[in-house]
Amino acid sequence: MLRWLLLAPLLLVLILFAVSNQQPVNVALWPFDLTWQAPLAMAVLLVAALAFLLGAFIAWASGGPARRRARARIREGEAAIAELNQLRAREAKRVEAETIARDQAMYADTGSRAVRVAG
Repeated sequence: MLRWLLLAPLLLVLILFAVSNQQPVNVALWPFDLTWQAPLAMAVLLVAALAFLLGAFIAWASGGPARRRARARIREGEAAIAELNQLRAREAKRVEAETIARDQAMYADTGSRAVRVAG
């Protein structure tokens, strides 16, 4: 809803501009011998649209290095998480092996047949 409240005045101005400026103008491209006749509103809005697209492309291109750095940081973070998971698994296995060895040593002298259930 808020989007339409912001866009409606802009659209109204564009429509009023297009309706008010219907007189034909000759549009020429200087180094070439191209000339065509178009409504003034269309010529102005076409130039404005092209300028907008050029500006959007420049803004997108200038953000390239930042996007590249962000992707590199994401890859580094994923590698760090994978390494952390490996270290946690290795530590869990080491702790389990120590616990089993301690239990076996504790029950070795008693002759007990206690069995540790892993789980």
